[in-house]
Amino acid sequence: MHRILLTTALAALTLPPMGAGAQDVTDWPAIEAAAQGQTVYWHAWGGDPRINAFIASVGADLQARYGVTLEHVRLADTADAVTRVISERQAGRDAGGAVDAIWINGANFASMKDQGLLFGPFAEALPNWPLVDTEANPAVLVDFTLPVEGYGSPWAMFQMVFEYDAARLAEPPRSLAALRGWIADNPGRFTYPQPPDFLGTSFLKQALYGVVEDSSVLLGPVEDVDYDAVTAPLWAFLDEITPNLWRGGRAYPANEPALAQLLADGEVDIGFAFNPGRASAAIADGELPDTVRTFVFEEGTLANSSYLSIPYNAANIEGALLLANLILDPEIQARAQDPDVLGFQTVLGMDLLTSEDRARFEALDLGIATLAPDEMGTGLLEPHPSWMTRIAEDWAARYGTGQ
Repeated sequence: MHRILLTTALAALTLPPMGAGAQDVTDWPAIEAAAQGQTVYWHAWGGDPRINAFIASVGADLQARYGVTLEHVRLADTADAVTRVISERQAGRDAGGAVDAIWINGANFASMKDQGLLFGPFAEALPNWPLVDTEANPAVLVDFTLPVEGYGSPWAMFQMVFEYDAARLAEPPRSLAALRGWIADNPGRFTYPQPPDFLGTSFLKQALYGVVEDSSVLLGPVEDVDYDAVTAPLWAFLDEITPNLWRGGRAYPANEPALAQLLADGEVDIGFAFNPGRASAAIADGELPDTVRTFVFEEGTLANSSYLSIPYNAANIEGALLLANLILDPEIQARAQDPDVLGFQTVLGMDLLTSEDRARFEALDLGIATLAPDEMGTGLLEPHPSWMTRIAEDWAARYGTGQ
């Protein structure tokens, strides 16, 4: 992985006009004062009760520390928030927008950044930014091959892991080739969420990594290659496994929680998620048996970061900046990594923290189903965002159920 060096001159960085006028982003007391009494509307996926509860807890901290109210606008699809900002620009609403912050990455981030719809750069000016481990994990500076350049603040790391119940499946298939054979031998016991769902499309990208001859082509725009030739092995793989999927490939779970429920109900033997601690969290909540374990492919699995971005026309930019900074607080990051809460991987560097803050992480029991860091294997770079969009469209044309 190539390190991306950002060259923003932080000392000269200023915010665009916010109400009374521009403020120096390095003048944090002024930002805190301006944010008093604001309500920040954070548009974030709302499909997981644990995530919703975590966001609510962050909102309680935001109110207690800064007098800022957080409203979680629960999204089924991040594209809904992007569309809203685009509509506001088209209507000439260049200030006072309805979206103050977005949980974003991938094609949605690329689209907003390309169209100039994001406020920034701001991330590197946050007071907690020096705690972010950009040296050991330069991936926090790159989103789906695109430099973030300070237009999003990373707050969680993710890598795809597969989940299985060891009581039902003694040895899981640890490569795409092994999974291919396992599906043939165990019809009806595997499925994936229906694209364009993020996790479902991610499975398609994971499969593409497993069958493509030269994976480097995935790091550039889809328009730069012979798309049909590159993806032909993917469609051959899917043509082969689809009749042996859950319900014969005639229906698909809608999203990650729906797939997780199939695993919990014993309808499938293998599930997967981008949160390596999800299974441990579900076990702690009594939603999965304590015999569930996780694994990764020997060839590696997709890895990415989640970002908090601020639209260019946000009504409450100061409050959104406080939110972006607060979510990097070691106390909040340790809470997110606790499998009893979320099990997310932190973006912070342990060697950058005080001994007191390091102790927060060292005290965590990552859970019975969570792989140790040295067991996570290779994190594969997310393909260029254009791949996600194109293969999701083509999947719908080939296999879509009309749901």
